[in-house]
Amino acid sequence: MSIEDIILDRDQRGVAELRPHLPADFCNQAAALVLENPGTAMIVTGFYILAAGATETDGPPGAAVIGNALRSIGYEVVYVTDRHTSPVMSAIAAGDARTIEFPIADARASRAFAEQLLAEVNPTVLIAIERCGFTDEGLYRNMLGKDISDYNAKTDYLFTGHPASVGIGDGGNEVGMGNLASVIPSVPTLVRLPCVTRTTKLVISSVSNWGGYGLVAAISRRKGRDLLPSVEAEREMVKRIVDLGAVDGMSQQTQYMVDGFSLEENSQTLRALHKLLAEEDVSP
Repeated sequence: MSIEDIILDRDQRGVAELRPHLPADFCNQAAALVLENPGTAMIVTGFYILAAGATETDGPPGAAVIGNALRSIGYEVVYVTDRHTSPVMSAIAAGDARTIEFPIADARASRAFAEQLLAEVNPTVLIAIERCGFTDEGLYRNMLGKDISDYNAKTDYLFTGHPASVGIGDGGNEVGMGNLASVIPSVPTLVRLPCVTRTTKLVISSVSNWGGYGLVAAISRRKGRDLLPSVEAEREMVKRIVDLGAVDGMSQQTQYMVDGFSLEENSQTLRALHKLLAEEDVSP
C-alpha cells in the first residue's frame, strides 16, 4: 500500500476518480518540491461553512501538521488565513510560527495585500490545504455551488506566478484544483464549477487533512525520520479547534469530527501512515 492509497481510502466524494490524471506518486513529487525549496513555507488554509457561519475542522490541523514537520527540519513557517479561521489557526500554531490574517476585500486591495505579503515574507514554497479558490467566474463556491465570496479572502493572488507551490484538496473547489479544472466537472460527485487556481503540484485525498499528513509522510520518507504527530496530538488539535467554534464540514455542527469521520475513524489514516513508515524503517 502506498501513501496515496492510504490518503484516498474511504473516499466519499469521488475525488479518487481524479487519480489517473496525476502522477502515481503525487505525494512524493510534492514532497520533493517542498524539500527543493528550503527556507520559508507559507501555508494557507481555512474554509468557511456557510450554514454554520464558522470555519471547518478540515484544513487547520493539516496545516499545523505540515508546519510542525517543516519547522522541525529548519523551515520558518508562516500561516495565512482570514478572519473566520485566524482564531483556530493561531490556537494550534506551534512555537514562533506566525498566523497572518488576509483581509476580505475587493480584488484590487487583495492583489496589493498579496504582493506586499509576498515581498515581506518572501516564501520559498507556498502550500494551500483546504482553501477555497476562484472559479472561472472569479467567485468562491462551496460543495453545493453556493457563493461564499463574501466570506472568503482572495488568497489565490498569493499563488499567481509563484514557482514552487502545492495545493491539497478533496472536492474540486480548493486552491490547486485548477490543475485538473478541465477534468473535475466530469466526476458527477465533485463540484460543477471547480477552482481554476493552479499550483505547481497537487495532492488529492479523501479528506484534505489526510492529504497534509500524506505530504508529511512523503517528506518523512525522504528525510529518514517520521515527522508525523502522534494520534493523540492530532486528536487534541481537532478537539481544540472545535472547542473554539470550528464545525464538521459534513454535519455543519460543532462536533469532534472531520468531514463526517469520528476522531477514531479519522485516526485510522494517521495510524496507517505511521505503520507504513515503520515498515520502511523510517523511525521517529
